[in-house]
Amino acid sequence: MKSCKKCGEIFTPFSTLDKHCYICKKTEQALKNLAKMKKDKLKKQKEDLLTVSDYIKMAQQVFNKFIRNRDADKDCISCGAKAGKYTITAGHYFPSTNKSVTFNEDNLHGQCWYNCNSSKSGNLVEYRFGLIERIGLERLEQLEIESRKTKKWTKDELKELIATYKKKIKDGF
Repeated sequence: MKSCKKCGEIFTPFSTLDKHCYICKKTEQALKNLAKMKKDKLKKQKEDLLTVSDYIKMAQQVFNKFIRNRDADKDCISCGAKAGKYTITAGHYFPSTNKSVTFNEDNLHGQCWYNCNSSKSGNLVEYRFGLIERIGLERLEQLEIESRKTKKWTKDELKELIATYKKKIKDGF
């Protein structure tokens, strides 16, 4: 027989390591479960408050990071600035307002931030030449066809996209 360290009741331990009576153990476990349920409920409530627009912003951040990592050792797609000599950004051929190709890997490539992306608004004429060189004319034409379509993203699609690209970043794509 032992005395419970929490409530002081005398109890018969199931093992020599038991320091608490059965009731105290169950109460502690129930409190832990309740705290976890509250935490899960709060997380779900926070997720429910997020809009599709919020998820698009989160997905764009993760996707752009993937592109920057993927193209970190490649020259600027537009001007050919040498890798490592410029601040890389994820440059879009078709703008991110075009939802059908926003998260298409062929639509985004590493581009120098100041010269091409900022000063020359994407330097699209040279970007097109760089795209033909990198992905080929056939894939570029397919990208142009895709860009004419309309796309309405759902929360679930965006959550999946975020998870996919986070995993690719973690795994080194």
